[in-house]
Amino acid sequence: MEKAYSFRFYPTPEQESLLRRTLGCVRLVYNKALHLRTQAWYERQERVGYAETSSMLTDWKKQEELDFLNEVSCVPLQQGLRHLQTAFTNFFAGRTKYPNFKKKH
Repeated sequence: MEKAYSFRFYPTPEQESLLRRTLGCVRLVYNKALHLRTQAWYERQERVGYAETSSMLTDWKKQEELDFLNEVSCVPLQQGLRHLQTAFTNFFAGRTKYPNFKKKH
């Protein structure tokens, strides 16, 4: 028998701001990595894995226009890349469709 617990979260305005900023950055990194992986396949028939996208994340954090990525923890950003890797693994195994870009709502 499995149990499930449900909790309600009441963040302070500061916590809500940080959470929104973090989730927005995760979505940006996921979509950017998905775009680059798709582009690499169509242009060079090359598969890009988690290690390459993780090193790209480091490069993105050094770019001036993406310096806001340094304001949030790197752990959720890397986890977003891991989720993308899992999505591609499932796609290539024939279990799911091609990964989609993530929207705000």
